[in-house]
Amino acid sequence: MRNTPAIARFWGLLLLLVALHFAVRPRLGDPRFAPDFALVALLFFAVRTRPGAGAAAGFLAGLMTDALAPTAFGSAALACTVVGYGAGWLTTLTFADNLLINALFVFAASWLRDAVQVLAANQLASGALAWQLLAWSPLSGLSTAAAALAVLLVFRGWLAARPA
Repeated sequence: MRNTPAIARFWGLLLLLVALHFAVRPRLGDPRFAPDFALVALLFFAVRTRPGAGAAAGFLAGLMTDALAPTAFGSAALACTVVGYGAGWLTTLTFADNLLINALFVFAASWLRDAVQVLAANQLASGALAWQLLAWSPLSGLSTAAAALAVLLVFRGWLAARPA
């Protein structure tokens, strides 16, 4: 039998992260390096499901992102689908309940998502592309990893690695 209160808390936390993405993120400064709470929600979901469910959730999260910035429609959907699938697949191999490993995982996923999205959009010249991939994307990954670490510290009891 499933633990209904734990599942309700988990989905409530995912909804809180999506709300933070739209309510708090715009007020945190430049969106190029503000934490991406929607990506954190996607990763928390993807590591607790199968790769296909992570990819589907990533596709929906990417469509949500693309709808807000339609200049390169589909690039965020592709990037989030790849990250959602990869997160689900990687955790079928192993997933540590270590805060530092989780933060490094979120950093890498954030950078990979930015790299796929920027390359798929094909809108930046070589200098701007290098600046984006080597400066802004790591800063965004660092702030997103810090936000995920804070959420993990505050809601650790709600986020069991493999809920029953």
